Amino acid sequence: MSHWLIRIFIKDAENTGDARVRNAYANLACVTGILCNVLLFAGKFAVGTLFGSVAIAADAMNNLSDASSNIVSLVGFRLGARPADEKHPFGHARYEYLAGLVVSVMILVIGIELLKESVTKVLHPTPVAFGWLSAAVLVASILIKLWMSLFNKKIGTLIDSETLLATAADARNDVISTAAVLVASLAAVATSFTRLDGLAGVAVAAFILYSGVGLVRDTLDPILGAAPDPELIERIERKVMTYPNVLGIHDLMLHDYGPGNRLVSFHVEMPAGADVLQSHDTIDTIEKDLLREEGLIATIHYDPVVTDDAHVNELRSFLTETAARLEPDAAVHDLRIVPGTSHTNVVFDCAVPPDYLTGKNQRAGRLANALREAVREKWPDHFCVIRMESNYGAAKLKEASDLQTRG
Repeated sequence: MSHWLIRIFIKDAENTGDARVRNAYANLACVTGILCNVLLFAGKFAVGTLFGSVAIAADAMNNLSDASSNIVSLVGFRLGARPADEKHPFGHARYEYLAGLVVSVMILVIGIELLKESVTKVLHPTPVAFGWLSAAVLVASILIKLWMSLFNKKIGTLIDSETLLATAADARNDVISTAAVLVASLAAVATSFTRLDGLAGVAVAAFILYSGVGLVRDTLDPILGAAPDPELIERIERKVMTYPNVLGIHDLMLHDYGPGNRLVSFHVEMPAGADVLQSHDTIDTIEKDLLREEGLIATIHYDPVVTDDAHVNELRSFLTETAARLEPDAAVHDLRIVPGTSHTNVVFDCAVPPDYLTGKNQRAGRLANALREAVREKWPDHFCVIRMESNYGAAKLKEASDLQTRG
């Protein structure tokens, strides 16, 4: 079914990098979702009203909220597709994130209303008539929602859309909640425990609220500026290090202006003695390759590194090893020395995860003091001037590493 819809409605379906193709995929997913959810709402609401089941009616309202969510997503995609203009030079793609946030809030509102109605049914239960028609509608709903989850996940993955991936997760949750309503309804009829229908409604409402809170958090992250994907950071760093004369990369920051509109900036360390024009050409090549292969608009700062001074090299190795031993997530860069008559200043930056700088345990300050003492112990006339800075990707990389270790 999914392949048939894509073949019929999407022209040049393989070219997902094209904005028009991406919008066609998004429109197909949203319109399909609207039609399916309206159909499910009508069927469930009719059955729930006919047989007096608040649980089925609650599940019907959940489908209505899903249809509303699809409409909001459709509007978000349409607004986000507008080209850049004088007031918005980076385009309007963040409308997609805002649409996702509105959808999440709507889910929370629906969940609260359903919870109130279900609690009333628990306190004042009424008999529930449940027959084969009710069961058939719920089973059909489970099958349709399962397909919708797979369909939205497929398209969301193809066009890299967090909104559609969230829609897929919501449809998957609906499969679980509808199955719970089906089981509860059958149990209520079999046991004559009339409060079970209201309790099932409470469970469905709680599940909707739980999903809504998670979706709010997920849609807020890109708006607030969440840390970039650790796999993308690692991929960028690994790629940049393959170019000639690149000695290191640091201060990597990713700026997300919406799907398909991301900017990246970082510093590359290259030998100070290398030909300047050749280094500039290498940086230009890196920027072009990142745009072509990752869709990233890159701005790269060139950091010349002295490689023919034995003492600077010794200091760099010592500080790198010491920092790694004290704090595995720390990284030293931009080292230079300023000799004087009475002492020598050792100037460098030390990048650490953001929470090292803001935490009450003063982790960054303690690391800086430990590095100063280590250098002073080895070279008594050397004094460290350290600028502690945030490594915006380090926290996510550490989190991913911890998950792999636990796995």
